[in-house]
Amino acid sequence: MGDTTFRGWPHHLPDPVSEAALVVDERGILTGWSLGARNLLGYRAEEVVGRPVAELFAPGGPGPPRADAYTAAQGGPAVLRHRDGGEIRTVLWAQPWSPGDGRPHWLLQATREMSVRRQDIGRALLDGLGLASPVALSVYDDQYRCLMQNAALRRLSGIPDEERLGLTLSETASQVDTSGMEATQHQVLRQGVAVADVEVQGRVPSDPGREHVWSNSVFPLKNRLGEVFAVCHAVLDITERHRARERLAVLNDASARIGSTLDLLHTAQELADVAVPRLADFACVDLIDSVFEGEEPPTGAVARETVFRRAAHQSIMPGTPEAVADVEDVDVHASAPDSPFARALATGTSVLESVNGPGPLPGWLADDPKRAEGIKRWGIHSWMVVPVRARGSTLGVAVFLRRERTDPFEQDDLLLADEIVARAAVCVDNARRYTRERGTALALQRSLLPQRLPVQAAVEARSRYLPAGSRLGVGGDWFDVIPLSGARVALVVGDVVGHGMKAAVTMGRLRTAVRTLADLDLPPDELLAHVDDQVRRLVDEQAAEGPESGDATGATGAASEPAIDAYAFGATCVYAVYDPITRHLTFARAGHPPPAVLTPGGRAEFLDSANGPPLGVGGLPFEATEAELPDNSLLVFYTDGLVESRDHDIDAGLDRLRRALDDGCRDLSLDAVCDTAVSRLIPGHPSDDVALLVARTRALSDDRCAAWDLPAEPEIVARARDHVARQLARWQLGHLVATTQVVVTELLTNAIVHARSPIQLRLVRNQSLICEVSDSSAAAPHLRRAGRMDEGGRGLFLIAQLTQRWGTRYSGDRKTIWAEQPLNGPRR
Repeated sequence: MGDTTFRGWPHHLPDPVSEAALVVDERGILTGWSLGARNLLGYRAEEVVGRPVAELFAPGGPGPPRADAYTAAQGGPAVLRHRDGGEIRTVLWAQPWSPGDGRPHWLLQATREMSVRRQDIGRALLDGLGLASPVALSVYDDQYRCLMQNAALRRLSGIPDEERLGLTLSETASQVDTSGMEATQHQVLRQGVAVADVEVQGRVPSDPGREHVWSNSVFPLKNRLGEVFAVCHAVLDITERHRARERLAVLNDASARIGSTLDLLHTAQELADVAVPRLADFACVDLIDSVFEGEEPPTGAVARETVFRRAAHQSIMPGTPEAVADVEDVDVHASAPDSPFARALATGTSVLESVNGPGPLPGWLADDPKRAEGIKRWGIHSWMVVPVRARGSTLGVAVFLRRERTDPFEQDDLLLADEIVARAAVCVDNARRYTRERGTALALQRSLLPQRLPVQAAVEARSRYLPAGSRLGVGGDWFDVIPLSGARVALVVGDVVGHGMKAAVTMGRLRTAVRTLADLDLPPDELLAHVDDQVRRLVDEQAAEGPESGDATGATGAASEPAIDAYAFGATCVYAVYDPITRHLTFARAGHPPPAVLTPGGRAEFLDSANGPPLGVGGLPFEATEAELPDNSLLVFYTDGLVESRDHDIDAGLDRLRRALDDGCRDLSLDAVCDTAVSRLIPGHPSDDVALLVARTRALSDDRCAAWDLPAEPEIVARARDHVARQLARWQLGHLVATTQVVVTELLTNAIVHARSPIQLRLVRNQSLICEVSDSSAAAPHLRRAGRMDEGGRGLFLIAQLTQRWGTRYSGDRKTIWAEQPLNGPRR
């Protein structure tokens, strides 16, 4: 069922069928009766002609007055009586009429009161649409020629009727591409279906300097037969609505894109990318130099001599030719007091400026010739300078320029720029704070790592440490090279779970624990067992102290950050000891990837061994694995960040490491091996911290070690002193004979007293002279101060005074006491 609300408005005008026409003579007698009168009142002509017209008026209603009372243009009200007795409210018009018989008559026309009202509304509607409507209307015939336009279209286009009527769209709207609208006209004329809300952009003579957006709707006009004979265009200027929608879209885009990382330059670049080209033709972000280092920005007005550095820029032109500084270069802003930069930084509020026409540039550009030349060259006519402020501090300025778009920036554009920069400023400040905190954590972590690897004869070692390039922050990877007694060396690599300052501190604590236990010369499996016990004890103590210091929830129920000790739980570690005399490598793992070895003439492989649980987990013992390595073998220790990433699992990473080592690393220097492994396995910023320790074994030749098995008898002391004297003479260390004989005498005497046969005496010429005595006693010697009357207790005291260092280590059921002397002579 069709909508009948406007049926009869206003195109159905009175006609003989729907309106009543009556003729009366001067006496008031009906002499004529129309078909419309029959339809309105129900009487046939023969029933009323010749009767007084007064009989047609309802009793009690107005009339029947004189006919000349209805001669006014608006007629007069009359209540007529239907043949069935009903009353019909009408409007009656009267006019003199002469039928040609010489006698005066009146022609009366009666229309239902409701119909007249609808016709009045229709005429008012037409007048309103033509004169007062804000919607621009025009009508085009089936030949696409304009038939009419209303006043709104005249104001909008500035084209009078004589220049539009009879012409097509393309002949009158040269500033707008009309091909689409003419195609729409053709579609509506052919199909008879309206096309609504088609957006059109362009300029009009009444406002040539501004781009406008219109909503254009085209609907068909039909004749009485329902045939489309014309189309009507309804055009509404939606420029402000369109721009508001664009601004909202830019804000939504800024919220989604800015701050995706905690990288300062990347965040600034995201701001510039959001602004171009949707807001500006060029945008740049300059930050105060100290912000790049994570330092606190100034809270008050920024001094004119403050150094700014370019953080990001973007342009609609490739290569950003408008830029006066490259990224990370210093950008010298115009410092004149009236420059927009100085005003924005002094007041903390944004500044908008435009240049009207080709006139002279603003005076503040006099002290900024480079920028002035760029403004002239690229035709920059409008700019906004917005301070980048967050948490009450000024971080820098964002500058937006227009050159291609002829519309200058408006206040609404400035509000949009303020909102975008305000959102970005918080992200920039977060990145600054992260830079500072990450730098502090990185400095702490590097201070906890070896500053340089110790020089020793067992291996030549090099290392690399790469902090994670993500927002996770500094991790807890570490490595160490620890000289041990007997010319041996310990190689350690570990990885603490988590990232940040506390992870770095935990790493330092574990590294200290490992070094302390290494001084006891414990086997690798025993050392890891002791570290595991310590980690579990620390975690248990932390849990017993309550949630405020642990990783549970606090009193408020919110999750708090785990305490330092909690980070140690689940840490992984590999601890290896290499003996250059026996050429044996002994190692144990606590949840850590296996070390790789590349032997001379062989291929890279991973040393197979049992992998114990991560530290603090417990439940399984740690097992030591021993392997004999040829001299000049390459050992590679690493953390999982080197071989595992989001793109591949650890097995694929291990295979890549194996291939990288096989691909020519055998003949490379250790630094080159490190660089090759890193570049082949980590092409970009690592997603996790990476620690890499590479060592090349250097076995001691047989002529640098001498050993004697001796019975536990007192008379062998003199024989041992002779062996020592002859061996030191062969090594051209005669200046150490006296002190070494004293050391040997005390060590052997102690072994004879407290141990059983066999006793072994060994001398090693390394970077120092090492003297070792091994026996089967489990009793550990202790340095003590002997009393004046004591007969013993002075041996270890003498050894401590004559040697550089001494100690005890255990292996199986045997104990070894060792002492080292510098090759250049005894201690003074």
